[in-house]
Amino acid sequence: MMDITDSSISPSAKKGGKWFPALCSVCGTLILLGVIAAFLPLTIPRFMGYEIYEVVSGSMEPSIPVGSLLYVEEIEPEEVVPKDIIAFVRDGSVVTHRVEENQYVEGKFITKGDANSKEDMLPVAYEQLVGKAVYHIPVLGLLMAMLASTTGKIYAAIFAACGVMFHMLAGVLRERQREQRKG
Repeated sequence: MMDITDSSISPSAKKGGKWFPALCSVCGTLILLGVIAAFLPLTIPRFMGYEIYEVVSGSMEPSIPVGSLLYVEEIEPEEVVPKDIIAFVRDGSVVTHRVEENQYVEGKFITKGDANSKEDMLPVAYEQLVGKAVYHIPVLGLLMAMLASTTGKIYAAIFAACGVMFHMLAGVLRERQREQRKG
């Protein structure tokens, strides 16, 4: 007759073995990497000297769709040529339009949105220039706007805390397994 306590299954195998702490650790790592990766498009380009904007109007469609993440690098006004897409400040907002003409003597640009039928009514003074649009990623602007909001930052912090808790749980489970092996 076999005694129930004399089983060949180890105590750690009864409680999930080694795979459950490993799974917790992997999940925690993936969550933390996901949170970090979500913020990379907002942080790394800034270190490289780019300004980042979300496109909120359709004046540059289809070239640059609404909701795109736009990377703008600083450029000297004299280096801007027709057909370049520039970002400039107008009435407290940043606008992105294509340059039709760079009027060097007057120190201003004539611009036009790709979706607009006519040139902009007001020329853009050199002082208003933010920079040249060098790259855009469709849809990512909407996601980055959500992440940059207070609510998005709270969610990111909660996800990061979950990742840390998964790692802590894995550590506690591994410690219990070591104690069970000793005892």
